[in-house]
Amino acid sequence: MKYFALFALLASLASGAFAHSRVDTTTPENGAVIAEVPAGISFNFADDIRLTRVEMTHADHPSVQLDLGDQKSFDRSFTLPLTGMGVGIYRIEWRGLGIDGHAMQGEFTFTVE
Repeated sequence: MKYFALFALLASLASGAFAHSRVDTTTPENGAVIAEVPAGISFNFADDIRLTRVEMTHADHPSVQLDLGDQKSFDRSFTLPLTGMGVGIYRIEWRGLGIDGHAMQGEFTFTVE
């Protein structure tokens, strides 16, 4: 019984360690203040992920779903086109599926002055 409990503990710790891929970098960087709206945004993940939804929110505008194009495969790097909405704070929310099947989500912001 002692070995079974140890095995169950180790298995749960291992699955938690591999459950989520973190975002290594974004372009623009999270919290960046930039002079003009970029033509696109980029994500770089630590492990493979398949993006399933990316939304942009800006000031008083309703959220806009960004075009994922024809990407349907797992990858670590993604670049998506961005339609600017002027100066202000942009919030990018993403959802995806990890290579291990876990649903993932996150967000980052940047400001255009």
